[in-house]
Amino acid sequence: MTIEIPQYGLKAYALLYSRQGIHGKFKQSELDWVVSVSMKKKIFSLLLRTGWIKKNPEGTYSCTNPSDAIKGLLEFRVPGIMKDAKRKYAFTQLSAVEIWSDFSYVQRGLEKSPYFIKILQKDLSYWKEFFNRNEMPNYVNSGGTIGEFMILIPVHSLVFEEKNGFKVDSLKETRAYARSNEVYAYASKYIEYTYGASA
Repeated sequence: MTIEIPQYGLKAYALLYSRQGIHGKFKQSELDWVVSVSMKKKIFSLLLRTGWIKKNPEGTYSCTNPSDAIKGLLEFRVPGIMKDAKRKYAFTQLSAVEIWSDFSYVQRGLEKSPYFIKILQKDLSYWKEFFNRNEMPNYVNSGGTIGEFMILIPVHSLVFEEKNGFKVDSLKETRAYARSNEVYAYASKYIEYTYGASA
């Protein structure tokens, strides 16, 4: 899995890859004549952390295959990221429909993968910092980008249930949301068949 990197990191990766390919091994000294020592450390730290290069057992580095790195930018990371969350949240709207329908209804694709979560208004700064630290685009109430992103819906109180390891809106609330639009008819029928027609 790779994460999007700033232009200076991409240029450094391009330089390392153009010199070494995916089979070549190199040390940090490869950039000695190009950037300062502090910038070199920053670049290698960035490329390692985001999956663009890997460290070999003998202390050298190798480039990740560019094809794998590019495809890795679109991998789904949110389910793993949410395991580290320390504040209350609840997947809501279409995300809750996904979870309660055991993913028989899926709203996402590689090109667009929104997640909707309710959060407490008082925790908004925590969540923005949490997702920024995990390099996950996030918006309050609406927004979007290519790939995965979070829509944060601040509320004053939060009630949730646990389902498949996730905190999610109640079955009753999710069932009502699924019934609200014909587009979710399959998921609504699945939920009714699995859990019954009423809360």
